[in-house]
Amino acid sequence: MALAVANRYARALADIAFTPSSGLDPATATAQLRAFARLPREHADLRNVLLSPAVTASRKHAVVARLGEPMGLHRLVRNFLYVLVDHRRVGMLEEIVGAFEAAVDERMGRVRAQVVSAAVLPVTEQLQIEQQLGAMTGKQVRCDFEVNPDLLGGVSVRLGSTIYDGSVRGRLNALQRRLAAE
Repeated sequence: MALAVANRYARALADIAFTPSSGLDPATATAQLRAFARLPREHADLRNVLLSPAVTASRKHAVVARLGEPMGLHRLVRNFLYVLVDHRRVGMLEEIVGAFEAAVDERMGRVRAQVVSAAVLPVTEQLQIEQQLGAMTGKQVRCDFEVNPDLLGGVSVRLGSTIYDGSVRGRLNALQRRLAAE
């Protein structure tokens, strides 16, 4: 349910951001939303104010405006945050930002991949992985790289709902399953 709600708000903002007359660049909207979403996560008092039902919507609007001014929030991003305040969805801001990024990627023909490796990959290998995944999918691929020493070696890639496991840990697990089946 929460994901469906987050997707609905994200699609609405994406519709606005991709309207040429809006003057809002999707990349700018993404960066500004990420920056604003970081504030309540880092400041408990702010989070309490924005989530408290005891604080009126107009006071929350004032807080958003005051914080947004030095951040240079675009008018439409600020208004979007007001809508979230009015509909008591500020607590879902992280999910909405993630859904918005996914909506922007989809409209721009990009896909995201999570790449997990046993050690930090050099930049050249990261670029090579992105290029190979792009060739496989026919789309521009944006990778999020993580390190998990439990993999022992190799990489594991999650692209949408598909997992490509080229890790040593994955190969050992597959070997163990084959031996157990014999």
